[in-house]
Order: sequence, then structure tokens, then C-alpha cells
Amino acid sequence: MKNMLMKKILFFTILLGCLTFISCFKDEPLNAECDVETVWVHVSKVTDVFFQASDTLQTVSSDVTSIIFDVKDNSVDLTSMAPQFKLTAGATITPASGTVMDFSNGKVHTYVVKSQDGNWQRTYKVSFRARAFVDTYSFEHFTLDAKGKYYEWTDIDAQGDSLKNWATANAGFSIARSTAKPEEYPTVPCEGKVGNGVKLETCSTGPFGSMTGKPLAAGNIFIGRFDSKDAMKDHLHSTRFGLPFNQKPLEFTGWYKYLPGAEVKDVKGNVLPGVVDQGTVYAVLYDNHDKDGNAIVLYGDDVQTSENVVAKAVLQTQGTVSEWTNFTIKFEYVKEFDPDKLKAQGYSLTVVGSSSLKGDIFQGAIGSQLFVDELRVVCEPNP
Repeated sequence: MKNMLMKKILFFTILLGCLTFISCFKDEPLNAECDVETVWVHVSKVTDVFFQASDTLQTVSSDVTSIIFDVKDNSVDLTSMAPQFKLTAGATITPASGTVMDFSNGKVHTYVVKSQDGNWQRTYKVSFRARAFVDTYSFEHFTLDAKGKYYEWTDIDAQGDSLKNWATANAGFSIARSTAKPEEYPTVPCEGKVGNGVKLETCSTGPFGSMTGKPLAAGNIFIGRFDSKDAMKDHLHSTRFGLPFNQKPLEFTGWYKYLPGAEVKDVKGNVLPGVVDQGTVYAVLYDNHDKDGNAIVLYGDDVQTSENVVAKAVLQTQGTVSEWTNFTIKFEYVKEFDPDKLKAQGYSLTVVGSSSLKGDIFQGAIGSQLFVDELRVVCEPNP
């Protein structure tokens, strides 16, 4: 009897374990993400359509919903392109990945991605067009993001099209201080030297930022992309600097004001006696492909130090500059400039502003303010 009782207890214990194990699988929630992670196209001869083989593939940042493939010019045959998409787990896309579409004459097609759980969706716009370049940045065109939380900036090209060249870390700040009003973010519009400018302010990230070892956020704005998914785990790689550029830069000019905050603190919150915060505005030209043809982008940890940097022009503020002040800085070339590489869009340019020079290591003064406006990259005329 005793053996029989033990066998029954063992049987029901195993059965309960199995039911619990099955229940774990059954109760696992479906994925709520609905993002395009990667998009690519196949063409029979890449150089007929694109400058580089890497132009056929894009990694899509979490804040991007407009996907534009850069083509050589608007006369290339785009009547039968079939974009393919890698989505977040379980998500679906309509039209289906690989559907042949006509993208000629500037056509823009809409794709809708739905999450695995069916509760969420995102809309993406996909197009193919020759890249439009601008070299003067006036910061007149800004809107709130799709959720109405923080400001974003665009440039307008010669044809009147809106170009999303600019990024900020405002999306990362929203993770730390989700209740902040748009005007309380590190990067906001302001009255500029001419029309509107941009105010960059070093802000506290509150209790959540302190808990995660990121006690402040320097106001910043830059040409490139910001991916908020990487903001907390790898903040230096969440900033992806630069976009292809088609001229040889000679000088970097603009207007700025700077008001340093009262106390500079390090990442641990220690006051650094006698240290005055500094802002910075700079421009960097760099090789955007390695010798094997692989695409390169510069990040927060190497945007000025990478071996791929070709030239840079850097302004660092000194003390208080309370009135709009003009600057002109010549580009310093550290590598030989290659006109053939320029023709193949092998160079990228970024322009960057930050309210705290060492904000990347979370050192700065809360309240430091850098104002910038009418930035321009003066270039050598193309032959």
C-alpha cells in the first residue's frame, strides 16, 4: 500500500509539473512590437541603379517611418522594385514582403506592419529617389513627433521637399522623463539669430536616470539618426552620425550663444570644483565605406576619432557668450580627399551641436544652454 501511495504521489507530481510547463507556453504573451528592422532590394546590376552595393540594404532605426532608397538619379528604371522586409518577431506586413511595385516618377508606397498580438500597427512610407543635398541649416522647419511629446527638425531642399536630415536624443530623454512637456526636453526651438534657432540644454534625467547611471542628458542635435532602442543599453551607439554628402567642405560657419550651468558634475554626481562647462558645435566629413565596400557609420564614441575621419571643423565654447556670436572655422583635413570617391557618394557629413562637451560620459552642468542658428558648410564648387 505504501509503495502504491508513493507511486500515485509521484504520478500526480509529474502531471502537475507537465501541466505547469504547458501553461507557461500557453500563457506567454504574443509580441506587441510592429517594427521594420531591415529592408533590402535585389537588382540585376547594382551599379545601374545605386552608387554602392550597400545602398540596396538599410537598417531601420526605431524612430524612422519614412524609408528612402538613394538611387543614382531619377531616370533609372524603378518600375519593378520588390522591397523585402525583416520585421520584429511575429509581425506581418501589407503589402507582403517581396511584392513587386512601381516606384518610378517619385511614387511613394505605404506599408502597414501589424504586431503578432494584433493590437498595434505602424505605417511606413517607402520610396526611391536621388538624394537631395543641402549645406545651409536654418532650423526653421520643426514639428512635434507623432505622439506629440518632443520636437523634430527637417530641412527643405531646392524642390521644396522635406528632408529628415536631423536627429536629437529627445526620444531617449522621453524614456527617463516620460511626463516632460515638449518645452522641457533638452532640444527645443528658440528665437534665433534669423527667425528660429535651436536651444540645447543639459537637463536632469530624474530618479530613473540616476538609478541607471545616466543622471543628465545634454541637449544635442546632429545630422544622422538616433535609435531610442539602444539609448539605455548602449547610448553611444544610439547616435549614428552622418549622411552622404556630395561636395568638398572648406569652412564651417554659424551663430551661437552659450550660458554654462552653475556646477559641473561627473557621472556619479560629484561636483568638479573650478570646472566650467563647455558647449560644442562641429562638422565632420568621413569615409562611409571600408576597403571591402562595407558601409560605415560613426557613433558617439568615435565621431571625431575614427580612422575614417577625413576632415573636421570644431568649435568649443569658452565661458559665457550671452549675445549671438558668429564663428568661421576651416576644415582640417587629416586624410587626402578623393574626387572619385565623392562622385560615388563615398563620403558622409555630420554637423553636431551639444550643450555639454562631455555629455557623452554624463558629465556637465544642469542648465547649460547652447543656442545655434544659421549653420553652413561652405564647400568647393563641384567641377
